[in-house]
Amino acid sequence: MPPTGRNIVLFDLFGVIARHQRPGALDEMAARCHAPTDTFTTAYWDCRPPYDAGRQSAPQYWTAVLRRLSLPADAGTIEELRLTDIDSWSRIDDRMVAYVHSLRDIAEVALLSNIPSDHADAFLTAQPWLRDLHHVAFSGKIGVAKPSPAAFHHCVVAMRAAPADFLFVDDREANVRAARATGMNGHVFTDRDEVASVIEHWLPARRSTRPTGSPPC
Repeated sequence: MPPTGRNIVLFDLFGVIARHQRPGALDEMAARCHAPTDTFTTAYWDCRPPYDAGRQSAPQYWTAVLRRLSLPADAGTIEELRLTDIDSWSRIDDRMVAYVHSLRDIAEVALLSNIPSDHADAFLTAQPWLRDLHHVAFSGKIGVAKPSPAAFHHCVVAMRAAPADFLFVDDREANVRAARATGMNGHVFTDRDEVASVIEHWLPARRSTRPTGSPPC
């Protein structure tokens, strides 16, 4: 599908607008399980993909982690770990939030994040500004996670746009490469000032190539 002339900046969440996991959180959860941090961390991440992609519930995910550690999966432990985990991913970069919010005056702004469904619910409750974006796609809600092409295709279809209408911003190069493979523009995020410069230059270039008669954003 050819570009429609729309300008859509599609952001990743963690490592871009929100902070990565709080330092020490994995140590805390490992201690709760009376497990070495490295052993717990391996189980935590190895079991994560189906949880991120919405193919497992939180209890199913934590049961898999605890079984990997040869520990009983009682409801109380699972809920404590679940809440600690959600809290560990709750920090945002206020400066980036303000910048993303300001972009809505000159472009469409959307979000594509790998995040479990229950984490997404908690994040939306705590960060209502997300509802002001033009589209929000959480992997746990759409049933597919980056870098699968289907995650990017979801955004294209949901926004009734063309891949070339998008500039995708993510701190992981593998995800940016995957977005580019679908036809999107892509940029690897390093900091707010650098990405602002990239977007500032991308938007005028987009305007100069907008088809005749296409409305501005």
